[in-house]
Amino acid sequence: MDEPTDRLPTRFQRTLKGERQDHPPIWMMRQAGRYLPEYKEIRSTAPSFLDFCYSPKLACEATLQPIRRFGFDAAIIFSDILMIPDALGQAVRFEEGVGPRLDPLPLEAVGDLDRSRLEDHLAPVYEAIRLTRAALPDETSLIGFAGAPWTLATYMVAGRTTPDQAPARRASFGDPDGFGKLVDCLVEAVSAHLVAQIDAGCDAVQIFDSWAGTLDGLAFPRWSVDPNARIVANVRAARPGVPIIAFPRNAGSRLSGFVDAVRPDAVSLDWSVDGDAARAIQQRICIQGNLDPMRLVAGGAALDEGVDAILSGFGGGPFVFNLGHGIVPETPIAHVERMVARVRGGAI
Repeated sequence: MDEPTDRLPTRFQRTLKGERQDHPPIWMMRQAGRYLPEYKEIRSTAPSFLDFCYSPKLACEATLQPIRRFGFDAAIIFSDILMIPDALGQAVRFEEGVGPRLDPLPLEAVGDLDRSRLEDHLAPVYEAIRLTRAALPDETSLIGFAGAPWTLATYMVAGRTTPDQAPARRASFGDPDGFGKLVDCLVEAVSAHLVAQIDAGCDAVQIFDSWAGTLDGLAFPRWSVDPNARIVANVRAARPGVPIIAFPRNAGSRLSGFVDAVRPDAVSLDWSVDGDAARAIQQRICIQGNLDPMRLVAGGAALDEGVDAILSGFGGGPFVFNLGHGIVPETPIAHVERMVARVRGGAI
């Protein structure tokens, strides 16, 4: 574990712990990436996306780029949720114009996954965090992250993403014990990865359960709620006081129960979450979100009304302004600048 610093908690950290701010902290999911011309320039220097992720200097530079341009309150380390399957021995590749590809994992081969590889294989991620934390202003928080077990399993079982994640759902129904062994392995791996990111310098961590919404009412508690709760408990026991954000995307009406069972410090909202339901959750913990990324693409009145509705709806309690999912590559830079200015109360 790295030596502790004497930095005071940032506005972002204090907000995640339940403190209301006059102007909410702001950052964006996927804020480092393909919508930035400076990212496209450095991306061309690495032969593959994974090579880029495993290069500490390049990952650090990508993480810093949106902070230099927009002055967000938090940076999120440039990495990918599929670094964990790769580290466990299920090789990951990214095909241009297609996305991630893995050799599908049969459940009977779960025992071949090697958790002993994690620390060494992911060492470049932790070095990127150390470099980034040293380069960031003290008032800017650094976020680490990982995918939740269900979301990781959807890729590992199918070898790719599918619209409804049918291969993983079918596997979990057909062999729940075997699927449970995969989830148990991932709970341990994700917990260890998040703790290691905190030790390297992250001020908060986020767990992305991006495919939680594909689970039915019986499967959601077993494959989303329980694994997320175990990870939160593990990280909190190992590194007390470090804020943990959960993001069960498209959880819908199940979001409140998820929050009660998982007990994160904050929950990130997708853009479909009802405002009244979100405010009820905000009475208990910090909420984060939830601008539709397409409003950011459209700009103009659509962007302004979306920002204003969120600020007026969630400004009464602890709140971090963010998108309802990641920023998309076609987003104009000027629209991001407009959003940041409006959130911070500046002139448009």
